[in-house]
Amino acid sequence: MPTADLAATAKAWPFEQARELRARIEKLEMAGRAKDAPVVFETGYGPSGLPHIGTFGEVVRTTMVRRAFEALTGGVYKTRLICVSDDMDGMRKIPDTVPNPEKLQAFLQKPLTSVPDPFGTHESYGAHMNARLRAFLDSFGFEYEFASATELYKSGRFDAMLLRAAEKYDDIMKVMLPTLGDERRETYSPFLPISPTTGRVLYVPMKAVDAKAGTITFVDENAEDTTLPVTGGRVKLQWKPDFGMRWAALGVDFEMFGKDHQANAPIYSKICRILGVEPPHQFVYELFLDEKGEKISKTKGNGISVEQWLKYAPAESLSLYQWQKPKTAKKLYFDVIPKAVDEYLTFLDAYAKQTPEQQLENPAWHIHGGKPPAKSSPVSFAMLLNLVSAANASNKDVLWGFIKREAPNATPETDPLLDHLVGYALKYYADFVAPTKKYRCADAKERAALEDLASRLEKWGGALDGETLQTMVFAVGTEHAFEPLRTWFTAIYEVCLGQSQGPRFGGFIALYGVKESAKLIRDSLARGQ
Repeated sequence: MPTADLAATAKAWPFEQARELRARIEKLEMAGRAKDAPVVFETGYGPSGLPHIGTFGEVVRTTMVRRAFEALTGGVYKTRLICVSDDMDGMRKIPDTVPNPEKLQAFLQKPLTSVPDPFGTHESYGAHMNARLRAFLDSFGFEYEFASATELYKSGRFDAMLLRAAEKYDDIMKVMLPTLGDERRETYSPFLPISPTTGRVLYVPMKAVDAKAGTITFVDENAEDTTLPVTGGRVKLQWKPDFGMRWAALGVDFEMFGKDHQANAPIYSKICRILGVEPPHQFVYELFLDEKGEKISKTKGNGISVEQWLKYAPAESLSLYQWQKPKTAKKLYFDVIPKAVDEYLTFLDAYAKQTPEQQLENPAWHIHGGKPPAKSSPVSFAMLLNLVSAANASNKDVLWGFIKREAPNATPETDPLLDHLVGYALKYYADFVAPTKKYRCADAKERAALEDLASRLEKWGGALDGETLQTMVFAVGTEHAFEPLRTWFTAIYEVCLGQSQGPRFGGFIALYGVKESAKLIRDSLARGQ
């Protein structure tokens, strides 16, 4: 059965969004939309600061919907992903991270593309941040088209919609004014002129809007009445009208945004309709929380950056975390990384064994655009972390010596994913596991059971596979009357590994070695005497 037929019933959320998007396109085609018109996906970026984990999430999730749509429609439609940088916004404050911030004081409220680059690498601050954004997106291999709001305004790409906004000025004001406080209503205008006198973005009321001439009149910073065309980059729109105008001008069909935009989404849509264009299909996702359950904020610095995640785990694990339950608020802190990595490995390992129907529900399909790699890792990330702990390893060579027992044919060259995971495990263990380890002494019952387990391992002549060894470990716990049996494994982890949870211990023994595991137990018991 073709993928398009399977995609028609797939339950994964990107396919649900793709079907809703297809219904929108078909409805518009019945109303006259050209059959060969590209389907436009859009994401936005505020370049006042560096790209962050929210930027990654928006682009990766949108890309997942884009690939699902392409599969659903069998490639009938050309698709585009446009990433727009709002670089014409005025610089409201100077970031703490820039060099010589005092030199930028004179440029406050000027468009970001008119502010000098404090880093000295580009023609403006906005251009510098745009380059950082593109490098960020390129590092993940995203397929997208970059668009600068400054260029869109100055090139005339927005001119038609800006002229229509002047024509529909009163209708736009009827949408905006009820959303504002009394004081703000007195001075509000959807148009923000760029002062010919100072070059700053002005938040001033309009004295006149001439729709026929396509101009606005206002009091400039020299206290004189000034008339400007709304076209050619001389004027920009306030951010809410700008959102809807951009949809209309670029013909956007799909956009997703965080829950913090949800209350304003109807405003964006109304503006778009006022300008004569049906607004795009929209998808609202929940925001991430920190380990205390508080909203992650760039100013608080209470979340994980993309760079921090990628120090300890592959990008695919972060994509998985973005894929899972996008409409549910999830905690995003360092403790979630190992689980995300192993869940990714599990999905990747399962993919080749699944039916085509099941594969479309597997996040590996969505993470890799329908083409996941054929090979996963023969060793889990959790197992590697415990191996680092037990072997007191500080370099890859030591870990690979143990890995050869579990996967004798694996090498860093044949299994690059595993080799990367080894490096990640060493870093994660050093920064997050080792500082929190708390070994405890075994009580009398636990000591007797652990000594029994060590003796059996020392005399072991059975198979060296994880399942057989796990069965033996189970038997020891059962014979020593641990009830429930998980308390036996908790004792092993806390006494021998200094943590309350761990991998399947039989698998750990197979990887670490039978004699080595027996010695680990003996040394742990001796530490508690």
